[in-house]
Amino acid sequence: MTHHRFVLQLWRYRLTGLMLTMGVTFLVILIGTHLLQQSRFRAELVDKLPSGSSQYDILCSHMRLDVEQLKKVMSSNAIFITILREPVQTFESVFSYYSSSVPAFASAKKAKAETSGNKSALSVFLDSPQTFWDPKEFNNGLGKNPMSFDLGLNSRMWNSSWLADLTLLEEAFQLVMIAEHFDESLVLLGALLKLELEELAYVRLNSRSAKDITLLDEVTKVKIRTWNNLDVLLYDFFLQVFWEKAGQYGLERLRREVGLLRASTERIRQKCVAKSGVPPDQLEDLVRPSQIGSATILGHQVQRNLTKQDQGFCTRLVLHELQYHAHLYYQQYARDMGLAPTQ
Repeated sequence: MTHHRFVLQLWRYRLTGLMLTMGVTFLVILIGTHLLQQSRFRAELVDKLPSGSSQYDILCSHMRLDVEQLKKVMSSNAIFITILREPVQTFESVFSYYSSSVPAFASAKKAKAETSGNKSALSVFLDSPQTFWDPKEFNNGLGKNPMSFDLGLNSRMWNSSWLADLTLLEEAFQLVMIAEHFDESLVLLGALLKLELEELAYVRLNSRSAKDITLLDEVTKVKIRTWNNLDVLLYDFFLQVFWEKAGQYGLERLRREVGLLRASTERIRQKCVAKSGVPPDQLEDLVRPSQIGSATILGHQVQRNLTKQDQGFCTRLVLHELQYHAHLYYQQYARDMGLAPTQ
């Protein structure tokens, strides 16, 4: 992996290239990720550099964006990368995962429980979202236009600065990936960071149980798009930017390399993953995803009879983000704590 400095957020995927961390310093944020999602990133929240490091190379934590604050702790040549997802699917997922911790969603969930009928809690919320959503209430930031909120924009309503804000975001990010074109996004990421295709192989994380996914009819999709109209503008804007970058890269070249990436990814999955979509109660403690939200998060079983080196690689590949964060923290700060890091 070529040595780079970048800010990256791919919360639903684990890339093999990010696992090759020798000589790389991760920026560690001192407060919990949920709290950080409510307030913009601030430079004073950053943990101290570990012994022997002179700068931070990678930041890939949940956060609410503040570009100027990030520039205070990242090097001047840091590369900024993020990912967007189709707004309807994003909101359905956010509602499911945070239905207990976002007050607006929790109120709708309670209202649903107190009424008869077959409506989902999401439908109850969308019938009258303003009834449940108070923008001044802490933790309600993700209740409307959650992607715009995460990117530090005014997510409550359209104002005259919005188009200028989008332009500033386009200038800040060297690449905005698109979840619905994830493999194509990875090829562009690889070109930007000079990664090999093998370093872009991945497994998907944070997949929900089928019972926690709400099937959406067309009426519900329209309501979601209306409620999250700024996320629709954000997504459509960067989807166009994405395909412009893809065109500059070469669509035929992109198609060819996506095929090679998928073959490489399949080889690593075959080597590492015995079974995917496994309920948490059927997984060993080490690889069991944390169940901190309202939805049931599924995981992966690692193949048996692997070499010690492959066992370590494959286990890290499927670790949930909190366990992987702990692993990285130990690798980075073990010497400062008087401990010896392990691979």
